[in-house]
Amino acid sequence: MRIGLLLLLFIFHFSFCFAQSEKRWLKHQITTLSGQTMHGRGYVNKGVAKAANYLQRKYKEFGLLPFGNDSSYFQSFSFPVNTFPRTVYLKLQKKEMIPGEDYIIHAASNAYRTEKLALKKIDLKNVKDTAAWSEIKKEFRYDKAYLLKNADTLTKYLKYSVRSFAKELPMGLYIVPQHGKLTWTVATDTIAASVYYVEDTVMPKRMRKVAAHLENKFVPSFKSKNVLGFVPGTEKPDSFVVFTAHFDHLGKMGTATFPGAHDNASGTAVMLYMANYFARNPQKYSIAFMAFSGEEAGLIGSKYYVNNPVFPINNIRFVINLDMTGDATNGITVVNALEQKKAFGLLNEINEKSSYVPKINERDQSRNSDHYHFSEKGVPAIFIYGNGTKPYYHDVFDKASELSLENIDGLMKLLIEFAGKI
Repeated sequence: MRIGLLLLLFIFHFSFCFAQSEKRWLKHQITTLSGQTMHGRGYVNKGVAKAANYLQRKYKEFGLLPFGNDSSYFQSFSFPVNTFPRTVYLKLQKKEMIPGEDYIIHAASNAYRTEKLALKKIDLKNVKDTAAWSEIKKEFRYDKAYLLKNADTLTKYLKYSVRSFAKELPMGLYIVPQHGKLTWTVATDTIAASVYYVEDTVMPKRMRKVAAHLENKFVPSFKSKNVLGFVPGTEKPDSFVVFTAHFDHLGKMGTATFPGAHDNASGTAVMLYMANYFARNPQKYSIAFMAFSGEEAGLIGSKYYVNNPVFPINNIRFVINLDMTGDATNGITVVNALEQKKAFGLLNEINEKSSYVPKINERDQSRNSDHYHFSEKGVPAIFIYGNGTKPYYHDVFDKASELSLENIDGLMKLLIEFAGKI
């Protein structure tokens, strides 16, 4: 009895230490990818290029094979992007606002500079049709600044999003109060206006003057890279199971850095773990690892790949896309599960046997990550994300220190078993 108890304690201790070791490895990768030296893995200070170079080094370290004959793991492509490499400044009355925390700018904004400008308030609460909106727009002048209150009215009645209406604004400076979370993005074009979205709870009560300095740099052909490698199969090397994850993020908005730890340093780290594991444990089928760039700008890297595959796309057995896997406290969600019923059933069967994650939720198809373009080409594909507890997303608070990695060791075991059976 005592020997049996000691054996159980040993197994529990070994499993616990193994899980902690996996999480430390993942945390190191996430911390590196979301660290200051990567500049948000975006379009300023060569952030995305530095991340691509890091992934290439890891691929070589693990022993993955490149698809090309030149020993490079890179697939190059380009796309337009609007960037903010220098000054982004806002002062309301006498209060200097903090970029990223107090405000964000419309990602397609154009340059603007004023040291002191009168701020005119315009309430949009009665703008309920296009005629009323057209009359409002006639008031706007380049040499004045405008505080646009109740901009969500345009969403309700004219079906504009809070940000899409900015494309309607003429050249000038606009301040849009926004209640709640500030969520930034990437733009592949520019608009005429310079638009600041400011958290309403930090705005001064009386605002008559505004100072702003916004410098943008539109890059019509930003050069980026996908990072591709594989482990050859032992029996059917021409048939592939593919793990994908996007490694790019939003980069910098002036001095504000968007780290992107959860989105998607976490998914990239899990993909790297899979690469390291399968390089040491080859499977019957080849396992490919595709780290995509340009996802935040509109799934550009994965779209480029499916239109320029490095091996016949019909040779893909299955695609497992990993995005935002830094916390699975409440389990995971599988996007495209309704179409891929057999794969979803296999995931549940494996999980019911071993209890790797608390719950596996199903969700229909969505074009919100890199699995989408594979699905559109008829390739079986799913997108897995973790159901965590913190709301940090596309903001300056998405840091490695905020990730729990709860149940992520279980997710990795689930993925390893699933890849071997699919």
